[in-house]
Amino acid sequence: MFPLGTVLLPGMLLPLHVFEPRYRALVRDCMAADEADFGVVLIERGSEVGGGDVRTDVGTRARILRAEELPDGRFGVVAAGLRRLRVRAWLDDDPYPRADVEDWPEAGDEPEARAEATDALGPGGEVTVLLRRAAALVTELGDTAAPVDLELADDPEIASYQAAAVAPLGPADRQLLLAAPSVAARVAALADLLPGAIELLGARLSDPG
Repeated sequence: MFPLGTVLLPGMLLPLHVFEPRYRALVRDCMAADEADFGVVLIERGSEVGGGDVRTDVGTRARILRAEELPDGRFGVVAAGLRRLRVRAWLDDDPYPRADVEDWPEAGDEPEARAEATDALGPGGEVTVLLRRAAALVTELGDTAAPVDLELADDPEIASYQAAAVAPLGPADRQLLLAAPSVAARVAALADLLPGAIELLGARLSDPG
């Protein structure tokens, strides 16, 4: 397991600079396995370095796509989020954080709820419109943003994670979206969170100091 101060969502890329000896060992063990997979969870309290952190129990299974060992033993790693996981029990950190985990598939939605979520993620849907509005504000602030003509995937589950990834939200809100039990619940949460994020962006524009 690799606890981080950020949330990895399924479908996202995760670049890592691995310098702690325990995580160097994790990378080496992953690369020696049949599947170079590890789990990523959010640190609720504490630091990424040194241990003693408090971790969430919902995270994402990641797979190493590329790992380069540097002359001093550090690693440059690029991994990709695959699917959600849930921690059944934390084990001893020996030599790195370890846990007994299980995959956590999306709960099924009622057909009507699924259809509403799909519509909200479509080209003219509520969530897509809000994301485009947020992207325009972020761009105006001079920060990196999602394209203002953003189009999400046709598959609502994939689209819900894409939307969560590009939404201008903090780690706690992104963790809430990751842990949503179903696609419809995630889309509803996005529709609730985005207006507040847009309001904050507008306030930053009005008062740049």
